[in-house]
Amino acid sequence: MTRIQAPETNRSLPIALLRAREKVMGPIRDMLADVGVTEQQWRVLRVLDERGPLDPTEIADRSCLLLPSLTRILQTLDGKGLVSRAPHPTDRRKQVVTITDAGRHLIAENLVESQRLNAWLRDSFGQDKLDTLLDLLNELDALDRPGGR
Repeated sequence: MTRIQAPETNRSLPIALLRAREKVMGPIRDMLADVGVTEQQWRVLRVLDERGPLDPTEIADRSCLLLPSLTRILQTLDGKGLVSRAPHPTDRRKQVVTITDAGRHLIAENLVESQRLNAWLRDSFGQDKLDTLLDLLNELDALDRPGGR
């Protein structure tokens, strides 16, 4: 019986993605720890700052979070005064979430450090390679999963 050989871990896409994520997210986590928000909370704030008021389903999709996790995150952010929630104007079963001035201020206060970290990555990796990597990752994200899930 022939044994199927798995690729070496340095050629495994899931492991390479995890290693790259940690390389990028480690310094960002340090920055966020200093201001008292998690990376998930930061993603929600960034999405709301970029897109404006959204319903939780769209926030979850754009910030790569599961809806049950987002519910807890929104409660925390609301408690910190970084977002506000209101009933949807036409569908009372839904909510609309908006970033507050305090949430925008938190992003603005950390923009210089965030840009410094991005510059480090761009300068270390190269702008062309970074652009190519982002294009490839976005292309990968757009693929349909096997089995349609």
